[in-house]
Amino acid sequence: MSRTPEDVTALLSGISSGKEDAWNKLLAVVYRELHAMAHSAMRQERPGHTLQTTALVHEAYMRLVQGHDAGFENRAHFFSVAARAMRRILVDRARSRKAVKRGKGEKPLPLDKVDAGDGGADAPENLFEDLDALDRALDKLGAQTVHKRKCTVVELRFFVGLTHEQTADVLGVSMATVARDWEFTRAWLFREMKQTG
Repeated sequence: MSRTPEDVTALLSGISSGKEDAWNKLLAVVYRELHAMAHSAMRQERPGHTLQTTALVHEAYMRLVQGHDAGFENRAHFFSVAARAMRRILVDRARSRKAVKRGKGEKPLPLDKVDAGDGGADAPENLFEDLDALDRALDKLGAQTVHKRKCTVVELRFFVGLTHEQTADVLGVSMATVARDWEFTRAWLFREMKQTG
C-alpha cells in the first residue's frame, strides 16, 4: 500500500500527542525510505566495515525513538533528523576505527576533491582527512539557525548519499536550492577545516 507524505505527517502528529503505537506504525511506513538512505550511506563506507545496512536503519531508528521527545514538525523534519542520526552513527564508528588504526599511514582525499553528486557510488575510500573535524565543522555551521538546512543537505548528500533530486524531495525544496546549499556548504566547510588544520 502506497503511503503519502500526509500519512507520515499524521503518524508524526500521533507521536507528538503520545499515541503508543505511532512509532511502530511509522516504522512500517518509512522503513523502505530509511533502508534506501542507509544503503546509500553504507556505499560510502570503507570496504570491510562491519555495520550492515539493516543494523544502521535499526540503530538510527532507536536513536530517534529514544532521543526525540519534542516531536517532529513534518516528514522533511523527520527524515532530516534520521539523516543526522545516521551521520552520528557513522562518525562514531569512524572515530572508533581511527582510534584503533591511528598511525597506519592512511592518506585521505581532501575536502576540495569531494563531490558526492553521483550518490557516492564511486566515492574514494577516504573522503576526508578527518571525519571528526568535518563533524565539528558541521556542528559549528548548524549552530547558526540560518544554515541548519545547509547542514541537512550535507548530511543527506554526503553521509546518506542521496542525489540532489532525492535531497530536494526529502526537504521539500527545489533542486536549485539544494545545489546552492551544497556548493555554499562545501566551500564553507573547506575553508573552516583548512583554518582549523
